[in-house]
Amino acid sequence: MPTDVLTTLSAIAIISLITWVTRALPFLIFTSKKELPATIHYLGSVLPASIVVILVAYCMRNIDFSNFPFGAAELISIILVIGLQVWKKNNFLSILTGTACYMILIRTVFSST
Repeated sequence: MPTDVLTTLSAIAIISLITWVTRALPFLIFTSKKELPATIHYLGSVLPASIVVILVAYCMRNIDFSNFPFGAAELISIILVIGLQVWKKNNFLSILTGTACYMILIRTVFSST
């Protein structure tokens, strides 16, 4: 179903506005004049690790450990990311290296062709 330019631009404008509002709202609610509530501090300390655990579980949900390559590419990449994170404590380096390792492994070593 073809869409016209006006519909596409309207959709982009609405999505942009919603994104901007959701990003700006916390700054409007929690001004720098007041101390943040204890609940917000708590969520800020536990949510990042919780989200990472959920993402890892989600990414590993379809791995078939009973057939070759038995999830080897995923497990090697996860071990690499954990090792780099413990060693260097650099999120960008860990994620970039883990992603590159996984992509190389599935395209070369563990390719199905």
